[in-house]
Amino acid sequence: MVKLSVIVPFYNVQQYAPDTLRSLKSNAREDFEFILVDDCSRDGTPEILARAERELPGAVLVRHEQNGGLATARNTGIDRARGEYLTFLDGDDWLAPGYYPKLLAAIEELGCDFLRTDHVQCTARARSVHRVPVGRRNTVLSPREAILPADRSTSVDYAYAWAGVYHRRLVDKGLLHFTDGLRTAEDRPWIWKLHREAESFAVVNLLGVFYRRGVASSLTQIGDVRQLDFIRAFDQVITETAADREAGVLLPKAVRTYCAIISHHLGSIERFEPAVAKQLKSLSAAALRRMPQDVLDEALDSMDFQRATRLRRLRRRPAPAGAAA
Repeated sequence: MVKLSVIVPFYNVQQYAPDTLRSLKSNAREDFEFILVDDCSRDGTPEILARAERELPGAVLVRHEQNGGLATARNTGIDRARGEYLTFLDGDDWLAPGYYPKLLAAIEELGCDFLRTDHVQCTARARSVHRVPVGRRNTVLSPREAILPADRSTSVDYAYAWAGVYHRRLVDKGLLHFTDGLRTAEDRPWIWKLHREAESFAVVNLLGVFYRRGVASSLTQIGDVRQLDFIRAFDQVITETAADREAGVLLPKAVRTYCAIISHHLGSIERFEPAVAKQLKSLSAAALRRMPQDVLDEALDSMDFQRATRLRRLRRRPAPAGAAA
């Protein structure tokens, strides 16, 4: 029986894939499987993964004929996974030796639906620890109660899928799959759905994932139209949260977070291609008009002057005919 399935999408990461695969080997166990999803890479990644299929214990190689993006690649891995527990890793990140056995032991001891962990962010040679914004550790908690308060960073703002481990019952309940085709912010609807609908989670003091920032091929570094998928992702968060039994309580958090992300992208609009920057403004203005306006008013009133002013100005922007996310 497979105890843990590790789902690792790869796309044009030949420079980093060897480090990722070596770290997986240092976490191998006879009841672990590593599902390596090649999302139609066009560099040397396929050859590296073909070698890993032979040399990495528990490796299962899956190839996409067309590039589908991170969300779709993760879903491919989920559908192939046989483990009682599932976790994720990105193809340009890496692990501390022996991390996964410790992670598995922690969730088995606590018996919850999912577990969240801190991580190490790596930018060039710099290292910094980023912690789950939940104070209570090693205790089973209600995911729904961890969504709030609206005006502080909470567990739904720590949306990294690879920073944790998930019981298979979440797959059976339809809670672990991502929205197919999302090219960025794919973790946002996913983490909100987990926190609204799962029954239990916990946070543990376990460091072992090293998250590589500043990778040139990463979408966070590229200002093309794929970045605009954050609008589709957060529209989904708003729509699904508005249908929740506690929508009145949860929507202020969802709207405020959406506003903060829009403001963040507008604040660095110079990194976008000119046509994409124009589209960012028009789509963001339309998104503001789609939000519940009374909730939006409260969110803007609670934000700092600079961000609130930027968003109010955008909100007044005339909508081009046919503008949509």
